[in-house]
Amino acid sequence: MLVYKFGGASIKSAEAVRNVSDIIKNHSGKLAVVISAMGKTTDNLERIIESYVNRDAEKLASEMGVLKKYHFDIIEHLFEDKNHPVYADITEQLEELGWILEKEPSLSFDHDYDQIICFGEILSSKIVAHFLKSQHMEAKWIDIRFSIKTNNTYREARINWELTNRLVNEHFTFAKDDILVTQGFMGSTIDNITTTLGREGSDYTGAILSHALGAKKLVIWKDVPGVLNADPKWFDETVLLEELSYRDAIELAYYGASVIHPKTIKPLQNKNIDLHVKSFIHPEAKGTVISNVEYEKLVPSFIFKMDQVLIRISPEDFSFIAEDNLQTIFGILSENRVKINLMQNTALNFTICINNDKRKLPRILEQLSEDFKVIHENNLELITIRYFDESTVERVMKNKELILEHRDKKNIQLLVRDRG
Repeated sequence: MLVYKFGGASIKSAEAVRNVSDIIKNHSGKLAVVISAMGKTTDNLERIIESYVNRDAEKLASEMGVLKKYHFDIIEHLFEDKNHPVYADITEQLEELGWILEKEPSLSFDHDYDQIICFGEILSSKIVAHFLKSQHMEAKWIDIRFSIKTNNTYREARINWELTNRLVNEHFTFAKDDILVTQGFMGSTIDNITTTLGREGSDYTGAILSHALGAKKLVIWKDVPGVLNADPKWFDETVLLEELSYRDAIELAYYGASVIHPKTIKPLQNKNIDLHVKSFIHPEAKGTVISNVEYEKLVPSFIFKMDQVLIRISPEDFSFIAEDNLQTIFGILSENRVKINLMQNTALNFTICINNDKRKLPRILEQLSEDFKVIHENNLELITIRYFDESTVERVMKNKELILEHRDKKNIQLLVRDRG
């Protein structure tokens, strides 16, 4: 059996859903299908969450209107019969979301976030499952929250692998040519409270199911030809990487390559399951195969992370940065669940580069300032090159001012300011 994962861009319209249906129809045999939220629905839901938490009733009503109209527009173009069960199904889900939004926000933003954001995947997976059935496919909708069990670290939940493996095999039972349609990005605690696996976590869901079910391969369908050596948004000339080792894929994902979720690779590697990254626009094209492969020719890969913040931390009394200082600093970052993208330690300073999270940054700076002298700088870019040489460094440094650099044998990271 195979696992297919379709991202938001692949199901952003009625025409796109029909294309996904055609791709699924061309597969014969058992298939688990993981569906992301449609188009930019997650962004829409994040605005709903902000309005809900801020008790902005006017904005909340407006954003809910956008959510409803978008999904019903797609349904109306997919189902001619206005009495089709999909209408009642989607209406019921939107009513359930409405009930949640009528309650007072809890004391935990992250908890509330997960209870609301999950509706993107629920709505999309129900629409896709209904449409596959209308196309005479043996499709069945499954609520992933009864199978993927996690701890209660909302927005970044950790998998209970033993329980998840057992429940996935209990719930994902196939007849001869069954298509089991489920949601990416989400799970639940043992008390059935919804959790999520981190932004863009649907790839990870595909890997979890592939691992638990012993899939032959996981296919992630994207709006790009496969894994490119750079993001076309930031780079004019890109190269398709037709083959990629598990190790290189993990490294690229860790440093921020947007095409693969960082946690996706390890569950596949542990069972030697190939990951195929293919284009839903050109499904016949080969794409990229990530496996236990070795290759001689090393193609440089470029990763650009924008809107970075440099934080320089030093003791107030001009003493050295010692172990207890680092313990305090890492404790604050861990408490706020912030990932360090680059760090540098000297005798008197500890410098870090992090994403500019507008919600978390003021709190982090305030907490660090209680014990340290803190200087920060915004609007920076972090460029990572895997398999670099001096010519590739020169290429990315045009019109850039170097702030910080870290290099090892295979990777170089450059924190830069754009000279404009």
